[in-house]
Amino acid sequence: MLGFAVRRLLTLVPLLLIVSLVFFLMLRLGRGDPALDYLRLSQLPPTDDALALAREQLGLDQPLAAQYWSWLSGALRLDLGRSWSTGRPVLEEVLHFLPASLQLAGTALLLVVLVGLPLGLLAALYRDRWPDHLTRAIAFLGVSLPNFWLGFLLVLLFSVQLGWLPAMGRDGPASIIMPAVATATMSACVTLRLMRSAVLGVLGERHLVFARARGLPRRTILGRHVVLNAMIPPLTALGLHVGELLGGAMVVEMVFAWPGLGRYALLAITNRDFPVLQGFVLVMTLVFVLCNLLVDLAYAWVDPRIRFGARAA
Repeated sequence: MLGFAVRRLLTLVPLLLIVSLVFFLMLRLGRGDPALDYLRLSQLPPTDDALALAREQLGLDQPLAAQYWSWLSGALRLDLGRSWSTGRPVLEEVLHFLPASLQLAGTALLLVVLVGLPLGLLAALYRDRWPDHLTRAIAFLGVSLPNFWLGFLLVLLFSVQLGWLPAMGRDGPASIIMPAVATATMSACVTLRLMRSAVLGVLGERHLVFARARGLPRRTILGRHVVLNAMIPPLTALGLHVGELLGGAMVVEMVFAWPGLGRYALLAITNRDFPVLQGFVLVMTLVFVLCNLLVDLAYAWVDPRIRFGARAA
């Protein structure tokens, strides 16, 4: 397993290079003039002399290959450049906003696990009965609701009408409840449906008949022979949800004014802040790959039949 982890970490290097190059070219070859955007953010008049000076300062007068190499050499030294809108180092700002995003994503992931997995198991065990119909209706509704619209509904109900929870900001445990629920709802419903399908597939296998014939307790059968064997699809989804909850919650962070990395990136998109966008994409790619690596390693713990390497034990 250690060799598998090392090989996956080695593949991270070319993946980051490819992603950074593609995104760099998308920004540079897109419409608009980055120097003009830089002057607008700096609140300077876009005269010809100012544009020429801005292109020289930003290195935009150089060939694209030289520009990319300049940025890449800085990234290898953990220098992602400076934000055009604030003038501060991008890595410093990313590390400043990252804890809030990790807090929100971690709370949302906890809700996904505590809600999606038990309800999926319940729906499978009571197939075609009222718990199954109820959970499937909840899952269908949760997948259909956009997270930002659900956020507005939560603010209207719990902040405006009832006054129970703060509408925005990060001022205590109560302020994370609505953003976490809005972020986790869709992922929890997807996990619920995957868990239900996986458990139904395991319940039809023959080894459960022999387990009952041996007189094993129902709790042991459910825990060791049903849940563990059904965890592969939900575990894969959970690994993908970690990256989605970190990078895809930017709209939710804007709704609740949550000072996280997604809100920071959305403001950078509005301002066309190229250094911030390049740093954000690089960090999100790293998070996605590491989450997938952790999921792959967790497969061996959940299912002993899986072995990483050239041969199985």
